Amino acid sequence: MDLPLVWFLAIAVLWTGYFVLEGFDFGVGALLPVLARDDTDRRVMINSIGPVWDGNEVWLITAVGATFAAFPAWYASMLSGFYLPVLLILLALIGRGVAFEYRGKGDTARWRARWDTVIVLGSAIPAFLWGLIFANLVRGLEMGADHVVTASVFALFNGYAVLGGLLTLSLFLLHGAVFLALKTDGPVRVRARAFAGRSVLVVLPLLVAFVAWTGRGGALAAGVVAVVALVAGAVAIRRGREGWAFTATAVAVGLLSVTIFGTLFPEVLPSTTDPAFSLTIANAASAPYTLTVMSWVALVFLPLVLGYQAWSYWVFRKRVGRDHIPAAH
Repeated sequence: MDLPLVWFLAIAVLWTGYFVLEGFDFGVGALLPVLARDDTDRRVMINSIGPVWDGNEVWLITAVGATFAAFPAWYASMLSGFYLPVLLILLALIGRGVAFEYRGKGDTARWRARWDTVIVLGSAIPAFLWGLIFANLVRGLEMGADHVVTASVFALFNGYAVLGGLLTLSLFLLHGAVFLALKTDGPVRVRARAFAGRSVLVVLPLLVAFVAWTGRGGALAAGVVAVVALVAGAVAIRRGREGWAFTATAVAVGLLSVTIFGTLFPEVLPSTTDPAFSLTIANAASAPYTLTVMSWVALVFLPLVLGYQAWSYWVFRKRVGRDHIPAAH
């Protein structure tokens, strides 16, 4: 068994799961000032993701941890090359988590408004920067024979990477709006459906442009299916079929991730300095013994994690409406 290939696929699955699940709660957080008209609406939106947002972040922790263990050279080069964007993402995620816990600790509108701003920024910043980072991974970075990334911070904000960031930000906003249409009731649901129907007109051209610029071979086919899924989601949300619309946007997000990793394979970090300096799944992988031990650990614990998360989604499956929100203390 080719264990480096197995773990490359496993890491791709982990990132895909993260983007699909965390994508909608990034969208919900960033849409607070757009869809909410008062504090009760904002509490409805926050409560819709309250039971699941922190569980969704487990996928990120697992993906980064698996990269560190299975491909340490990839981990070192990637995180050092993207030091500033990754730092901004970490600060945003920390602030977002604190804001979810603390916005209800004060009894003034100003207190809650400040924490709501942190939630919006803590959702929008990672949604944009993850697209920027992964687009740069596909494009490649200046990197020497020692696999040290020499690209400047400004080089990360090239046209292709900015397109990737705008795509993930807009796609997550759409994904979050469809989730709110599925998970809430009342005026938030109505406004979320309307926003989702309009935002497709922005997301679709960005997705088409990114797929055309990125994909090749099978990865291009995945990107084309992502476009088709997005169109199907737009039709479903206009017809009020929110469950099918959410499934379609989840498929579009997942296939966008497949397009990225499929285009990247068999490299994990291309070098624009010299292709010979690129990191691949072969020269970046850990020793076979390490990968074997990781495989057995994953076989034992992965079903438990997936089972628990599926159970939590099932328990909190009902819609949230204004009538479910108690009066503020």
